[in-house]
Amino acid sequence: MAEETHEMAPRSQRRENGKMLREQVPHSSHSAWEPDPDRPDPISLLQEQDATRVQHLVPIKYGRMVVSPFAFLRGSAVVMSADLSTTPSTGLEVQLCGDAHLSNFGVFATPERKLVFDLNDFDETHPGPWEWDLKRLAASAVVAGRENGFSEKVNRTLAISITERYAEAMGNLAKARTLDVWYFHVDAELVEEAFERSSKKARRSVQKMVGKAKTKTQEQTLEKLTHMVDGRRRFISEPPLLVPFDELLTEEQEKLATRSQIEVAWTQYLESLPEERRRLLTRFRMADLALRVGGVGSVGTRCWIMLLEGGAEDDAIILQQKEAGASVLEPYTAESSYESAAQRVVQGQRLTQATSDIFLGWHRGAITGHHYYWRQLKDMKGSLAVTGLDKNGFETYLRVCATCLARAHARTGDAATISGYIGKGKKLANAIADFADAYADQTEQDHQALVEAIESGRVTAETGI
Repeated sequence: MAEETHEMAPRSQRRENGKMLREQVPHSSHSAWEPDPDRPDPISLLQEQDATRVQHLVPIKYGRMVVSPFAFLRGSAVVMSADLSTTPSTGLEVQLCGDAHLSNFGVFATPERKLVFDLNDFDETHPGPWEWDLKRLAASAVVAGRENGFSEKVNRTLAISITERYAEAMGNLAKARTLDVWYFHVDAELVEEAFERSSKKARRSVQKMVGKAKTKTQEQTLEKLTHMVDGRRRFISEPPLLVPFDELLTEEQEKLATRSQIEVAWTQYLESLPEERRRLLTRFRMADLALRVGGVGSVGTRCWIMLLEGGAEDDAIILQQKEAGASVLEPYTAESSYESAAQRVVQGQRLTQATSDIFLGWHRGAITGHHYYWRQLKDMKGSLAVTGLDKNGFETYLRVCATCLARAHARTGDAATISGYIGKGKKLANAIADFADAYADQTEQDHQALVEAIESGRVTAETGI
């Protein structure tokens, strides 16, 4: 991954190097998607991920993925990563999101309680070619656009607009001062203004997203997930989606942490934080623990939530501990430089996100060896229901996503060389639109393969959960 230092060549020279790279990797080379004759079976790739997961939860994952091709795309980053590795590469590395589909963006609060819009999922983050994220975003736009009932012409326009906006943003960032690139972020208010100009229908959806995020405070989360038992706050029981620690099956308890091991995990987590945040958390005490299911592709990974109580009345927060495995990108890129998968997720998020949760940290299970990263649960976070947007609103949303993606890549890669390679973005935009259209076809075929696998009994799915 490129880092700007005083030893690097001038930006003008690096931009020229990017232009010259087009001779080796033409823009047109990014247009093709033709599955290799030896392409791995997508269902087998998904099932390989299941081996280390909580087995009774895995059918829920497939029940959520089978709902639609877009739901399948959301849960199959492992499949698309294998496919992207066979496509032409510029070799210009950034810290990738690794799963940059259009539903992995949203609003959340900064430590100053200000709402911003940005990438919000980093389970697969890893260094790799910048265009992999861009191709996944464009493909997700076409798949979702088809589900919205848009014409192929409209879907192509949407895919093109992603690359054109990415090119414009990367060009601006390539000229900006280094600290300005690092500080740049997208305010939620600016997103609302953009939708105000483009679509009245979408504007209402954005206002709903922002309004919901403002009310999704720790207090609201506590009210939803906990109740009072004998004068003490405890997690409610809603199996299989939310199961308090004390109710876990005996066979699961044998594999999971005891109370004393939880204390060890807590200590490890605190050691991963800056000193001032360690001191903050010493003002809280652990009150309860539960296993919680969320997401699509991550269902089946171990995800805990911990209730922490402070010293004041109704003074409590909920932290999430989510299992982290190897990135789906690792088989096709350089080996991770971090000591644990959870540290990779946390540091990748800090590198690429404009502002991050102050409680991001990690630990490693003493007995199981599972890696977990920590963060706040549902604290002023919101996402947009893209399947209900009209064409203008959808395009505005995609352009905002592309802006955030370019900013993330510019922070961790060589913006000047990338911008030089892209140029004005017209040729590359058409090429990636071709790829996105072809890969949307592939996603629909893979989704149908999952439907058939469930019908044949090869895969078990539980729907409606």
